[in-house]
Amino acid sequence: MDFISGEILFIDKPLNWTSFSLVRKLRAKICNKLKIKKLKVGHAGTLDPLATGVMIICTGKKTKLIESFQYQTKEYIAEIALGATTPSYDLETEIDATYPTGHITRELVEEKLKSFVGSIEQIPPAYSACKINGERAYNLARNGEDVELKPKVLVIDEIELLEFAETSLRIRVVCSKGTYIRALARDIGQALDSGGHLTGLTRTRVGDITLDKCIRAEQIDDFLAAIE
Repeated sequence: MDFISGEILFIDKPLNWTSFSLVRKLRAKICNKLKIKKLKVGHAGTLDPLATGVMIICTGKKTKLIESFQYQTKEYIAEIALGATTPSYDLETEIDATYPTGHITRELVEEKLKSFVGSIEQIPPAYSACKINGERAYNLARNGEDVELKPKVLVIDEIELLEFAETSLRIRVVCSKGTYIRALARDIGQALDSGGHLTGLTRTRVGDITLDKCIRAEQIDDFLAAIE
């Protein structure tokens, strides 16, 4: 493999790693392997620290392909807790409100999920990398400042209910670039007249790249060692 001319790697991002830390660690390992000090490395699509799954990493001249990968369709498996909300819409922050869930049925969930398929408007989470006057929204939110973000148009191709319980859902989502699954969890909770927040997320596909084609983090050292 020629990492300087450019390679494309598929990595299964571990839980609690930032996308940046994955890139940084991979760059360091490749540079150590090649005995060089610098190498251009980038990723095609951020995953939150509390999410796992497919990340496409480009090196060298192949980093020019990053934008094309970012626009490819993505698939996620999401776990959503119902009856409670958090400011970040996931487990990064503590529950701030609770709501009844006794009225929620599988039939109601399946009916409401249909309303999210197609072209929709979504307000990004305050705890996101969106910029407000040059500042990341998550920095403002974590400092206790009010954050107002404008709705963005995106496309949800498919939503499938995989598992249902009165206080939790497991869904499969196929969607376009720019979709925040945390915000989708919030909106699904609101549509069900109950709060909702994300408790687990795995990106299972980017374009044609699926999880089974990815290198796990614990396999990276062996993968690089095998390259001559």
